[in-house]
Amino acid sequence: MITLFGIKACDTMKKARTWLDDKGVSYQFHDYKKDGIDTDSLAAWCAEHGWETILNRQGTTFRKLSEDDKSDIDTDKAIALMQANPSMIKRPVLDIGSRRLVGFKPDLYAAAFQ
Repeated sequence: MITLFGIKACDTMKKARTWLDDKGVSYQFHDYKKDGIDTDSLAAWCAEHGWETILNRQGTTFRKLSEDDKSDIDTDKAIALMQANPSMIKRPVLDIGSRRLVGFKPDLYAAAFQ
């Protein structure tokens, strides 16, 4: 089963969902702001892509953190921050079974479903 992880109201998520719908790709949607995200999933994503890719440091949620929270980040601290603030997880994360795609790029999605 293909799972699209993200936040429902996000513009990038809307683009990813539209792309998948237009291509007839069946998927399950997991809203990690509403439903949360488990440590094992975040740890696996960080192991696959690096916490630097998974943790969205460009968004307002991250920028509003204290300097202590923003400093000395490692994998464990990144996972704790993302669990406490799911808005800081890069989106979307598309789990296609064999791997995960982080962010939405139509060409990468197209290549994954050829």
